[in-house]
Amino acid sequence: MKAHELRPNTGAHRLRRRVGRGDGSGRGSYSTHGMKGQKARSGGSIRRGFEGGQIAMIKGMPMLRGFTNVFREEYLEVNLEKLSAFPKGTNVTPELLKSLGIIRNSKQKIKVLGRGAINQALTVAAHKFSKSARAAIVAAGGTTEDLVK
Repeated sequence: MKAHELRPNTGAHRLRRRVGRGDGSGRGSYSTHGMKGQKARSGGSIRRGFEGGQIAMIKGMPMLRGFTNVFREEYLEVNLEKLSAFPKGTNVTPELLKSLGIIRNSKQKIKVLGRGAINQALTVAAHKFSKSARAAIVAAGGTTEDLVK
């Protein structure tokens, strides 16, 4: 094989489309612009979202206000009234709450809130506690464990 015999693979190199080079080329006369109209004229282009003069869909939609904080941390909320159902001395963990159907996902962070009352001593493990929830658990003789995630 010699250097002058080298050829690219078939289909690897495509010729550019030469428009407006006569009717015999197959792309002459209207040069792929069709007949008349705004898009056939030079400089005639329609901006993105233009709907022929009627109010564009994007203008009919309400303005989006504010912003979304990408660093927001979501917590599953568990109130004391749910924990009051456990017997004295129970070690309440996210896995236990999941198995009883109190929460849906044991991998998500949990915050214990202070609605309701608790009378028995429990060991409660969660990622966050409200001040009133922590005080109520300690007042009942229980302890709180902060889980780190």
